[in-house]
Amino acid sequence: MAGLTRQDIYDTAKELSNWGRWGPDDQIGTLNNVSPEDIVSAGKLIRKGKTFALGLDLKEKIQSGLFGGRWNMIHQMLATGTDAALGKQDGDGKAYLRYADDAINLPCQGSTQWDALCHIFLDDKMYNGYPATDVTVGGAARLGIEHVRDKMVGRGVLLDIARWKGVDSLDDGYPITNDDLDGCAAAQGVEIRKGDFVIVRTGHQERCLASGDWTGYAGGDAPGLSFETARWIKAHDIAAICADTWGCEVRPNETAEANQPWHWVVIPAIGISMGEIFYLKDLGEDCAADGVYEFFFTAPPLHIPGAAGSPINPQAIK
Repeated sequence: MAGLTRQDIYDTAKELSNWGRWGPDDQIGTLNNVSPEDIVSAGKLIRKGKTFALGLDLKEKIQSGLFGGRWNMIHQMLATGTDAALGKQDGDGKAYLRYADDAINLPCQGSTQWDALCHIFLDDKMYNGYPATDVTVGGAARLGIEHVRDKMVGRGVLLDIARWKGVDSLDDGYPITNDDLDGCAAAQGVEIRKGDFVIVRTGHQERCLASGDWTGYAGGDAPGLSFETARWIKAHDIAAICADTWGCEVRPNETAEANQPWHWVVIPAIGISMGEIFYLKDLGEDCAADGVYEFFFTAPPLHIPGAAGSPINPQAIK
């Protein structure tokens, strides 16, 4: 959207706002669009018993310090087979257990992840009008990721924009439009329905995997959803929007007056659940092979009360 101003962002947020739609105490936003009947119907999409893990290898060094001080996962072994073989775990030898143990340290948004609804503020407000000050050093008093721990399940739909356009990867800075989303869905023969988990493949992540170069992936230029797609998200009443990029949104952004302007609208105003850094290579290839772009989808977050996001390993099952 050329010439996007901050006032345009505020006006769009007001126009598309879901504040109060599901009551003054709502904390799950567009996940309210998923009914029990939708989940039962999604289960019927399992026809082959073929599963696809959509979580990126956590040891991929995707973070390069461009945003938020995030770092790559640190994996530390606490006990090893070497310890066991040397007898270091045997104590007095009367009764012992030989084992391996380990720990990890990573940001909640360091790799494949959900953004919680408390993750993005519209100035001093969060989704549903809650004050941003509800998020303190102790975590989020409202809208933490724990509120959706049993909600991330339903019908998944892959929109393979890159394959539809005949390219391995969309160019950095390419803005995916409403027409792109509709055109891709039509070409794939898949209908977008209320309560869907919509997953967009740009090919950006696969480009980085193939080259071994993650420079700029996390916070740099990228293909992604254009600002106008906020209206597409609201009009289709989907449950969640996900992509294989770091932030779903096109970068460079479509304005110099806000960082991630689409985020300003879709999370705090619409209340969309957003999944980022999804690994889509295998799923994309299978969908192209059998022509089926819908599947049972589940991606529960970790139960971290007050967290602004969570690492996940989403599953698509066909």
